[in-house]
Amino acid sequence: MHAPLDIRHTAVAIDFGASNTDVVFTDGTALRRWNVPSQGQPDEARVRAVLAHGQLVPTDVEWIAVTGGNRERLPDLIDGRPVHKIDEVRAIGRGGLALAGVDRAIVTSAGSGTAVIAAGPEGSRHVTGSGVGGGTLVGLGRMLLGITDPHVLDTLASEGSATGLNLTIGEILGGAIGSLPADTTAVNFGRVARGPVDASPADTAAALVNMVGQVIAIIAVNAAHATNNQNIVIVGHLSDLPSIRETFRLVGQFYGATFQVPEFGGYATATGALLAAAG
Repeated sequence: MHAPLDIRHTAVAIDFGASNTDVVFTDGTALRRWNVPSQGQPDEARVRAVLAHGQLVPTDVEWIAVTGGNRERLPDLIDGRPVHKIDEVRAIGRGGLALAGVDRAIVTSAGSGTAVIAAGPEGSRHVTGSGVGGGTLVGLGRMLLGITDPHVLDTLASEGSATGLNLTIGEILGGAIGSLPADTTAVNFGRVARGPVDASPADTAAALVNMVGQVIAIIAVNAAHATNNQNIVIVGHLSDLPSIRETFRLVGQFYGATFQVPEFGGYATATGALLAAAG
């Protein structure tokens, strides 16, 4: 197992995500984390800009680790500092295990989309994934509610009920099925398919959160079963939202699974890149 502080270097890792660029810096004893919105393709200017956001320049560190989209576009040296290009699957797996404090797990990265990684001492491999993620929540939030701030959607969702737009198992089948209680979602937005509904913005936000969170959690559960894995770790900035975490908890309850959602999970990929580059 690799803990985030097992790094005896002054170094920085940058994860170039679709929505956020996440940064983890260590001075050899402690970590600092920050993020900025992703803009354009990774290049040397972007590296300098995201470091400057944390009051750093390249010469402040021994080396720079990069992961995420189009990392290979970056030079091998910036101001004489090596740039280590870390495979994203490896970074997700390594970071998820470290933050959860386990040696083996299904690590599900819930970012703009969702990637599911089987990670252990032998390494990390991509198992499955989905286009449903934080980008889905924000995109549909814009379309249906005119809201693009995920934290605003999260707060609004906590004030509504998903059943205002969803159909439940009880309504479709007349009762529970297996381990799923009657009030479990059977059809996301199914009530809307039957005709106009008088749903509040809060109900719409709740239904969006319910759909996105359920898809991610169920994919993670199925991947864990398929790989005979007992631990399910969910990371990525989408897991920062309390309403999403509550959806994960309910899905876990229904399917007899426990999800670990570690602190600073949004920085798991950058943390994993830092650990991988450190050796």
